[in-house]
Amino acid sequence: MTDRKPMTLPRLAQMHATGEKIAMLTCYDAAFASLLDEAGVDILLIGDSLGNVLQGRGSTAPVSLEDMVYHTFCVSRGHKWAWIIADLPFDSYHVSKEEAWKSSAALVKAGAHMVKLEGGGWTAETVRFLSERGIPVCVHLGFTPQTVNALGGFKVQGRDEAGAARMKRESQEAVEAGAAMLLYEMVPAALAAEITAASPVPVIGIGAGVGCSGQVLVLHDMLNITPGRKPRFVKDFMAGKDSVLAAVKGYVDEVKAGTFPVNEVHGF
Repeated sequence: MTDRKPMTLPRLAQMHATGEKIAMLTCYDAAFASLLDEAGVDILLIGDSLGNVLQGRGSTAPVSLEDMVYHTFCVSRGHKWAWIIADLPFDSYHVSKEEAWKSSAALVKAGAHMVKLEGGGWTAETVRFLSERGIPVCVHLGFTPQTVNALGGFKVQGRDEAGAARMKRESQEAVEAGAAMLLYEMVPAALAAEITAASPVPVIGIGAGVGCSGQVLVLHDMLNITPGRKPRFVKDFMAGKDSVLAAVKGYVDEVKAGTFPVNEVHGF
């Protein structure tokens, strides 16, 4: 893919506007960054999920800003074309907008193009403060792993009328504050599709149905490396493939074609 141009935020917005699906995967090192680039992945997410899949932790909460900076630097050294998003880890942006700026700036200096904040920690004031200072922001809504204890476990969000109304309101507030992307996890497919259709910015889904602007999975899950039971929204893309590259290309192809996820199989 030598003729591929580096991904940009305007290009991602155009893809959302025209209905061209966006393929996103987590990535934590230079080798996989290069492979995912070759496979045509649009966005690489340095997720705090590295706490689970790389560090063997039971949650993302213990992941430090230093961990995220290190892995963001590694990914940035291996990639050429994809857009890079890095998670702001738990306890790195909750106290003040100035703290959020300092943490975000560290990730940008390491190579991130955008930072992601989770619901429960984000505020419109923080999103506005960062975006006005040139740091693009993605807001993660729905099920948010950093606040799993407060949510009462791994539960689908927005099933009832009040929950759906809250998500629609939060989406609007985030965009009005300057968020350039939204990410929805474990929400009903119909709700995510409705939010996506009304959103002026891309909406990435994980366990949120095929109606989103694009999809994301944890790399180790879709390659069937993660031990134990996988979430319902995961598909094993290594099955029947003879290489990791072929598996990732298969994921990209299915996302682009709108054949993954299948709402009845992977959605809620």
